[in-house]
Amino acid sequence: MDNKTFSPFARLARAHAAAVAGDTSIAISLAGSLFFSTDPKQARWKVAAYLLLTIAPFAVVGPFIGPAIDRMPGGRRLMVIAGSFARAAVCLVMIRDLNSPLLFPEAFVLLALGKSYHVAKSALVPTVVKGDAELVEANSKLQLLSGAMGFAASIPAVIFFKIGPGWVVFLAAVEFSVAGIMGLRLPRTTVAASKMASEEKHELRTGGVLLAVSAMGIVRGLVGFMTFLLAFTLRVEKAPTYWYGIMLAASTVGGLTGAAISPPLRKAIQEERVLVGSIGAICAAAVVATFAGGRSAAAVLALAIGVAASTGKMAFDAIVQRDAPEANRGRAFARFETRFQLAWVIGAFLPVAITIPLTIGFIVIAGGSGFAAVSYFGGQRTLARTGRLPEHLTNPRMRLPNVRRRSARTDEVGR
Repeated sequence: MDNKTFSPFARLARAHAAAVAGDTSIAISLAGSLFFSTDPKQARWKVAAYLLLTIAPFAVVGPFIGPAIDRMPGGRRLMVIAGSFARAAVCLVMIRDLNSPLLFPEAFVLLALGKSYHVAKSALVPTVVKGDAELVEANSKLQLLSGAMGFAASIPAVIFFKIGPGWVVFLAAVEFSVAGIMGLRLPRTTVAASKMASEEKHELRTGGVLLAVSAMGIVRGLVGFMTFLLAFTLRVEKAPTYWYGIMLAASTVGGLTGAAISPPLRKAIQEERVLVGSIGAICAAAVVATFAGGRSAAAVLALAIGVAASTGKMAFDAIVQRDAPEANRGRAFARFETRFQLAWVIGAFLPVAITIPLTIGFIVIAGGSGFAAVSYFGGQRTLARTGRLPEHLTNPRMRLPNVRRRSARTDEVGR
């Protein structure tokens, strides 16, 4: 049998596929049993309160616990395993509380655990590939897998929902359990054996990296904003159920498209141009949606944001990989992913806490993405003018091949 079948990346991909299936099932269950059965005005303050609660683990605990987990042998692997089994346990408890006020805190415990999983997964990816050359491609494959698995998992989830919401939650518990079992097969790696050195800190704080972090943070915030803007708008307007499916399909297709085109884009176009182009595409789509208005325009915008978020993330990964050759990839990506998850929650909080008409929401997205694109482009110009732009950016002939790399695999133990 092909050795790739048993490769560390294949093992992570299987665990990730099961986790995505669980996320899909629980999302369908909650959409039917919690979101549609609760008065929109009553749901707003509850969702807003619990969204704020999800910030706590990332804003308070993450910066202190994260580095310690990275230095612990198998620390991030343990987070994947424990988090998956914990989500399965919460699902089993949730089955009896689908019509109880306890459903809200249980649902947001799942949300917080899910975001912790994504941080751990981002930290593990660099440790399960052979080197930096495979890093962006690996992330692209995981993104494609997420979209495909999300679509595939939605079919049995919808069928189970017809029987009863509790059956979908039970299905999610099984899927999260499978993710935990698959996680047991992940190698025990140390993401970062030592504390962050001064050279690594300096590289991760250079102008180019910080500009990319800020730009991607805004994009992830807009993804959260768009998600809850559409959810509450459709709910208040009592839109037919199929519109939720259309919006979800548009976002999924966008993410899959972005993941598919990212590797060839990276080879053909400079990473900074891919990132600023992705953000600019969101702005353009939002402007068009503002004038067009309506649900169809919202679906097109959801598609554009899906493509842009996916291609932008791949470009961001490549920028960190290129501009911070001495940085530990796993530790860096876990650190940045924590910030991006925070940005998502903050972006999602706005349309939950405040009733925002769809057209005004489009204007907010156009303004936020426009600001991100202009500030990123302007920041790059400033770096070039002050001589702080790396030589491989000012001289196209000195791109990636001459940049010294350091693989996160050098910090692995027990492989």
